[in-house]
Amino acid sequence: MRLLRYLIVSGSAAAMAGAVTFSGVTATTVAAPARASHAPSARFLAEARTALAHYLGHSHPQAMLVHPGRARAVKGVTAFQSFNWSGYADTASSAQTFTKVSGSWTTPSVTCSAEDQITSDWVGLDGFNSATVEQLGTISWCYKGKPLYFTWYSMFPNGTTEVGAALKPGDKISASVTRTGTGYALKLTDSTTSGNNISVTKTCPLTTCLDTSAEWVSERPSFAKPFGIVPQAHYNAFKITNGSQTSGGHTGTIGAGPGVTEITMRDATSAYNLGTVSALTGGNSFTTTWRNSY
Repeated sequence: MRLLRYLIVSGSAAAMAGAVTFSGVTATTVAAPARASHAPSARFLAEARTALAHYLGHSHPQAMLVHPGRARAVKGVTAFQSFNWSGYADTASSAQTFTKVSGSWTTPSVTCSAEDQITSDWVGLDGFNSATVEQLGTISWCYKGKPLYFTWYSMFPNGTTEVGAALKPGDKISASVTRTGTGYALKLTDSTTSGNNISVTKTCPLTTCLDTSAEWVSERPSFAKPFGIVPQAHYNAFKITNGSQTSGGHTGTIGAGPGVTEITMRDATSAYNLGTVSALTGGNSFTTTWRNSY
């Protein structure tokens, strides 16, 4: 029996207070295999959105690194393991090194059981070696056995996360975070389904948002005690293409660095992989693969 199993049960959401703002839109769902094929009711969707808001309002999206971290060695790439991330991060030791991160992907589908599970896919600045995260992306959530899909953005720990629109598996996404001075332009475009785009500008002091890393990540959200880390939803694949970052005034691929880091997701006991990541192709493309939920 596994020693640690972090769960978030459906009923826990009512006892939690979150800081997530919805933009008044309704999510489109796809029925899970071997379950009722009819669309969820408006009441169910409202309940699901409220629960997700509570969940995300308490999340801590920074990388939770495994010590010691071990993974396969790739020339020019540092290998790390994390309890909540899989993907890549470019890192620097000097503040305000990064001014932009971007990437494209296809929204993964998820296979749901009765257990609440989440996978969140995003690009962002900070969070690997700093206390803030400026990020946006897509989230696939299994709530009471039904898959729900959303777009979102976050300026952690300050600011608000907005979840919204009619995201579907297979939707083509492009996303970027661009810093100009203390302003952060967060932009996401869904070229497949209307109603999912995000275009907002937020501010953060240079002394708070350090811009020491850029990330392309598939994540299972983590929370303060007693909830731990959400089980990772069983997704079909998360493939980043056109991954790019601007650092020190120069634009390059993920593999151009500086500080290219490959991140493998591990279980809570650090005994086996939950998500693996491929080597970079062309310096700007990779795939994370689901291995287990917790």
